[in-house]
Amino acid sequence: MEQEVDKLLSNPYAAALAYVSVAVLALVLFLFLFEFVTRYECWEEIKKGNVAVAMATGGKIFGICNIFHFAVKANESVYQSMVWGTFGFFLLLVAYFLFEFLTPVFRIDDEIGRDNRAVGLIAMVISVSLSFVIGAAIV
Repeated sequence: MEQEVDKLLSNPYAAALAYVSVAVLALVLFLFLFEFVTRYECWEEIKKGNVAVAMATGGKIFGICNIFHFAVKANESVYQSMVWGTFGFFLLLVAYFLFEFLTPVFRIDDEIGRDNRAVGLIAMVISVSLSFVIGAAIV
């Protein structure tokens, strides 16, 4: 089975479609996991116009996709890219919890839920920045 898949992926168009499909599916799954661990409902808050949540969610989207960018670029198969991309996502998730834990002055999720745009911006920049470090580490 793996040989047939590898043969199919030798076509650059099929390979691009496979990589993008895997990344989109992973993005949906990983955003669901982020939604599960935050104290606010991301998409409900965005629908209400909560800019802080939109910025934090946008940072997560960029971070996840950037990690997959590095995973695809550094690995020779879709399978390896998936494994490294997933590992990178879990590192990003751990970083999210560390950020929450290491900010004892206030609760990050509560502030973002209240549309504190300064906190939303910092959360976005942290997700984006760490995705570059994580991406470089998983190659």
